[in-house]
Amino acid sequence: MTHIGRLRVSTDALRTDAKYRVRVKQGMITPGLEQRIVNEQGEDMPWDGKSMGEVLLRGPWIGTEYYNDPRTAEAFRDGWYHTGDVATIDERGYLEIADRTKDLVKSGGEWISSVDVENHLMAHPAVREAAVIAVPHPRWQERPVACVVLRPEQQGAVSEQDLLAFLGDRVAKWWLPDRVVFIDEVPKTGVGKFDKKVLRAEYQGLLSV
Repeated sequence: MTHIGRLRVSTDALRTDAKYRVRVKQGMITPGLEQRIVNEQGEDMPWDGKSMGEVLLRGPWIGTEYYNDPRTAEAFRDGWYHTGDVATIDERGYLEIADRTKDLVKSGGEWISSVDVENHLMAHPAVREAAVIAVPHPRWQERPVACVVLRPEQQGAVSEQDLLAFLGDRVAKWWLPDRVVFIDEVPKTGVGKFDKKVLRAEYQGLLSV
């Protein structure tokens, strides 16, 4: 166990809804462990609840290598375990995971959480599934593209602009997908997770012209 999802005394004065927002986070670091969040250059990011960085952990029960696995060199560096999770940490020390590094969209030097955009899209009553992928862009390195599956009864009733307008009040303007493409089904892995590498391969040239 690395984090504990308990409320601290400093949250006692918060309203009930604010306490719930704290409780849904992964929590505070377990005593005995250390954590950092760092950008792509390895620089520490501020604990302000907004700045995202990869989660690094170390401590007496954090491993130092994978058994017989070449990923060890990448994951264990300078005494820290690089988790591959991207998160924010707020002023009270509560960590909230935003995405996996492989699924982030890196646009103009900034990270966009595909999971956050997906969750907002799937809050639309016409959307059954949504997978947001990073697509190469000639100017911004990568930009988000949303692959959306509509509910059967909503086929043709919702447009790309409708969904972008829906997102407009929910995410930063520069997080808005450059394109929304409608598909029949999101590819899945053997364990039922979205297989985004299939979508990335299919749409890698979508924004190149």
